[in-house]
Amino acid sequence: MPTNKPIALITGGTRGIGLGIATALAREGYDLAVNGVRPEGDVADTLVQLRSHGGRVVYCRGDVGIGKDRTAIVDRVRKELGALHVLVNCAGITSPGRKDLLDATEEAFDQVMAVNLKGRFFLTQLFARWIIEQHERDKSFRGCVINISSVSGQLASMNRGDYCLSWAATAMATKLWAVRLAPHGIAVYEIRPGIIETDMTAPVKEKYDKLIAEGLLLEPRWGTPEDIGRAAAALCRGDIPYATGQVLTIDGGMTIQRL
Repeated sequence: MPTNKPIALITGGTRGIGLGIATALAREGYDLAVNGVRPEGDVADTLVQLRSHGGRVVYCRGDVGIGKDRTAIVDRVRKELGALHVLVNCAGITSPGRKDLLDATEEAFDQVMAVNLKGRFFLTQLFARWIIEQHERDKSFRGCVINISSVSGQLASMNRGDYCLSWAATAMATKLWAVRLAPHGIAVYEIRPGIIETDMTAPVKEKYDKLIAEGLLLEPRWGTPEDIGRAAAALCRGDIPYATGQVLTIDGGMTIQRL
């Protein structure tokens, strides 16, 4: 049932960047709904860790790329927690096989777009409809949507074309939802991470270790899920006001053009 605590749903919230955000919000006093595709037993330790901060934590298993799963996720949050203030769209997949553009397949393209773009768009739609109901009942009620994307939406990777396209489109989705939801007190942001040390980036660690050593970044270290979590918490707290629709790039200076 509803409490006086704010409530956040974080997709992909049991590992990597999503877990970094979930942990940061748990420390801020949020009740959480965390989503993932693994069985609940496989994430039991993570749920215990999140609950150690004193809030309620509900696990919502499901694939955001599938319509019925998205509906089930929101229904579970409504039943178990009763309200929702923040949606963090973090669930995402990399390009299967990391194939060159000339070898890319429609199957892989559709798989990436289903999770990284379509799933987020329509989950935001479900969230928005619900939060508008809450705002209409209580005009002081405020909500927030945060889309976690990637600098790959700006930087071309020849072996991850579908991945790059999904994040480029997410930038426009952020703007679209910011415009549509502003009258209802819902701010929409995009956090654009650079090279973050997670299980997803583990296979390319040697490559990026070398690039970082050669000066790829202004801040010469891997980013961490905690870095992204702290940024998300600042947005949720309203520490960066008057900025709906904007992008917060957390990349150690990677995308600054230099001569």
